[in-house]
Amino acid sequence: MLHAHLSPGPLPSRMQLTKDGKLKHFLTIEGLPPLLLEEILDRAEQFVTLPNKQQKKAPLLRGKTVMNLFFENSTRTRVTFEIAAQRLGADVTNLDIRTSSASKGETLLDTVRNLEAMNADMFVVRHQC
Repeated sequence: MLHAHLSPGPLPSRMQLTKDGKLKHFLTIEGLPPLLLEEILDRAEQFVTLPNKQQKKAPLLRGKTVMNLFFENSTRTRVTFEIAAQRLGADVTNLDIRTSSASKGETLLDTVRNLEAMNADMFVVRHQC
């Protein structure tokens, strides 16, 4: 688990980190401690340097469920996140917003809370807000 030392800073970093300094959300790099950013880049570099055979499936997210919620059309971005999660070993569900309760006026927060109740571990959200 990625972690950092908490310090007073911009609101985004406080929202992204747990009380003990672990990364809870990754919304922006703004306000995140440099050591945490280095740790993220070092972890990413490990995947870039894997031999091609090992790049197909890593066990990092095995047993986790990632839900992709794209409120804006974007085939390339959605597929990129889907493939990345699968290569890290996650199960992936893509929510079709056009056929979800969001099309009847359900808020983004209500949609996420309902899906969270289904034990989703992670959300990838693309929304105009």
